[in-house]
Amino acid sequence: MKSKFYSGLFACLLTAGLFLFTDCSKNNDNPVPSVYVDFNIYLNQPSSTNLNAVGGWMYATGGSRGIIIYRLSIDTFMAFDRNCTYNASSASAVVSVDASGLFAADSSCGSKFVLIDGSVNNGPATVNLRKYNAVFDGVSTVHVYN
Repeated sequence: MKSKFYSGLFACLLTAGLFLFTDCSKNNDNPVPSVYVDFNIYLNQPSSTNLNAVGGWMYATGGSRGIIIYRLSIDTFMAFDRNCTYNASSASAVVSVDASGLFAADSSCGSKFVLIDGSVNNGPATVNLRKYNAVFDGVSTVHVYN
């Protein structure tokens, strides 16, 4: 009876271990190169004044082809690589925020992405923009990292 208990316990622990050590991130299938990112944006600096309002955005240096920082709400920021996921190795595969401020578009392939979550709005791209962590301290600093 004890051996059945230990066998069941071992199977449960093994299954739990597989979930713990398996990365479920959607970025694993992202064609944009994974590049180390770790910097702060200071909202009290003149270069980041656009981020002081919800819906504001700015470009930052880093990532594969630059990073878009987008203010989703009072306390939530999003950060996405500017490297388009369609034909990502092409030098022209760069997205820019459009006039509406709601989308990032690649003028060379026509792909369009939603800045709320980086999802594809219009192809030919089928993979979302590479997302980075963006943590707001509640005062004046946004930490962007992967």
